[in-house]
Amino acid sequence: MSSQPAIIVSSLDMDRIEALIEKMPRVTPEVEQLENELDRATIVAPEAMPDNVVTMNSTVRFKFIGDNKVFEKTLVYPHDLTNDEQVSIFAPVGSALLGLAVGQSLNWPMPNSQSRTVEILEVLYQPERAGEYLR
Repeated sequence: MSSQPAIIVSSLDMDRIEALIEKMPRVTPEVEQLENELDRATIVAPEAMPDNVVTMNSTVRFKFIGDNKVFEKTLVYPHDLTNDEQVSIFAPVGSALLGLAVGQSLNWPMPNSQSRTVEILEVLYQPERAGEYLR
């Protein structure tokens, strides 16, 4: 049995992420890890998304276990990445955030053959919670 926490992904986010992956010229190990996460996700309609789960375009407060620094980032698609306050779904930490709920943590591979455990502290903004189902 997997020791990874359950994750929830909206059907809209799933469709869009899968479409982006299909257009990639090659799949990196990081994207392969994201695909594995998506394969085990519970898929729900955007309207049924729990309000404490990180979805695409959510702004989330998180930290790495063992580090006191708290980060606040908005999870975006790569083509929407415009500043340091955002993180792409294809970045290692971005892939780790998707689908986690407040209080959950996930050990995730990082660059240089390291891994870190990310913990979700708060979902500050979630499009689904705001009634934005087709963002």
